[in-house]
Amino acid sequence: MHKPHYLGHRRRLRERFLKSGLEGFADYEVVELLLTLAIPRSDVKVPAKALIDRFGNLRGILDAPIEELQAVKGLGSVAPVALKIIKAAATLYLQQSTEGKDCLAEPNRLADFWRLRIGALPNEVFEVAYLDSGYRLLRDGVERLEEGTLDRAVVFPRRVVEAALRRGAYAVVLAHNHPNGRVEPSEQDKTLTRAIVLAAEAVGVKVLDHLVVSVNEVFSFRKAGLL
Repeated sequence: MHKPHYLGHRRRLRERFLKSGLEGFADYEVVELLLTLAIPRSDVKVPAKALIDRFGNLRGILDAPIEELQAVKGLGSVAPVALKIIKAAATLYLQQSTEGKDCLAEPNRLADFWRLRIGALPNEVFEVAYLDSGYRLLRDGVERLEEGTLDRAVVFPRRVVEAALRRGAYAVVLAHNHPNGRVEPSEQDKTLTRAIVLAAEAVGVKVLDHLVVSVNEVFSFRKAGLL
């Protein structure tokens, strides 16, 4: 009895990866490799190419709503969940790789983390990173304080300050997303930031930055001279 042809193809993909990582892989082959982890007994080339055709690249696939992934023929019910797990694991990796690092010396770490974590969300969310006196991210030091609508997530300065004191934070970095893709802060964003800075200063907590993120861009209040 002949083995299915795709078994040899899967093996060759894994061997290429072990030899040189993802170097030389086409985008759809990277997706194929991921799908082999969740779809054990069928050819995954067709659904991999269908995902690339529909969402453009790996980032687009990982950012896609699970309902849209489930609509792709041949993907089944498990693979869309697996893709969401992969993205969540990558986000956790970025967060943990930032913990204990000087966030002033490496500001792009938090920016990259938040682009991946919240940049593609359909609604605005407001999150805070809590830092120690060496400006290092505390363990499990990122918290979502508010989840809002398409264009607004209301957070009260007192809540930010209370959360920072509860965590024993010396400093904080604020972040929220703009689902419309434009990261220029609104007047409301600027007013809120000033209010949080004043409330935090009153109890000895520093606000190092406020980042506004989308899938592709990051606006830094600090770099723009607004902090």
